[in-house]
Amino acid sequence: MSNLPAAFRAYVVDRPEGGAFSRGVRDMTPADLPVGEVTVRVEWSGVNFKDGLAAREDGKVARSYPLIPGIDLAGTVVASEDDAFPVGSRVLANGFDIGTGRHGGFGELARIPSGYVVPQPDGLTARDAMAIGTAGFTAAMSVQALEERGLRPGDGPVLVTGASGGVGSTAIAILATRGHEVWAATGKADEADRLRDLGAAGVLTREEVTAPGRPLEGARWAGAVDTVGAATLPYVLRTLKLGAAVASSGNASGAELVTTVFPFILRGCALLGMDSANMAIEPRRALWNRLGSDLLPRGIDDGITEVDLATIETALDGIHAGQARGRWVVRVTG
Repeated sequence: MSNLPAAFRAYVVDRPEGGAFSRGVRDMTPADLPVGEVTVRVEWSGVNFKDGLAAREDGKVARSYPLIPGIDLAGTVVASEDDAFPVGSRVLANGFDIGTGRHGGFGELARIPSGYVVPQPDGLTARDAMAIGTAGFTAAMSVQALEERGLRPGDGPVLVTGASGGVGSTAIAILATRGHEVWAATGKADEADRLRDLGAAGVLTREEVTAPGRPLEGARWAGAVDTVGAATLPYVLRTLKLGAAVASSGNASGAELVTTVFPFILRGCALLGMDSANMAIEPRRALWNRLGSDLLPRGIDDGITEVDLATIETALDGIHAGQARGRWVVRVTG
């Protein structure tokens, strides 16, 4: 570990026992990092909804303090106890307990178990990988799950809710690239042109996908990616075609689901839960490789806003307030 710096900068949230909650950039030392076989000089990270929660006193995702948030990271190995990841290796990591239960990507150094490490895929730079990030990874996971269940181009339109956010916009880009007719649902009317540029064939308003309806309505969607939760998922379920599925990954509008059994017992529909944090490492590595090849989203730089550790709070507060337009990426070092 002698090649590590004596100190490094990190964005830290803290709540000492009996003390007040605080957040901001501070100096840390390698000794502050958790155990793990691989130490990474973090070059890029990304801002996700969970990061916005970690940066709030009432966010309820931080498992211990002090904590360096950042559930995504990409950079270069600077110290390693695993021959599979020698010093100089280009790597990334996301999911597991990174940025919630152990220090994450909003610091210039991160130490993680080798079982969390993903070799940087061919065709992706570190910045590209973080432009995709957990949001894009979840989108790819959703598309993969729908296609594994049988969704094919030509089966009919596929709906994406929360389309202007990171998961939604990337899902649109991937689905369109793979030849699906994809429709976007968003509450942000000024995002319609960008969503069409990403490949959306049409755009629905928030009101169209949140209004009350009958237990079953006209079968419209061959599949769906729902990133919103309580407000939109009931509509999606009651409008799916026979045998169709929805990949569900979000609860931005709430966690309670009010629906009926009819989509499941009368149309054979399926609700597929997307738990990207706990995907095992081998399928995780395989999916990241696909993100560098056949699942590479079109317009990877579209809607990207770049921040650094000094300006990251704008993004952390913005994503929690529902102001996401695509992705925020964080230049950590370099």
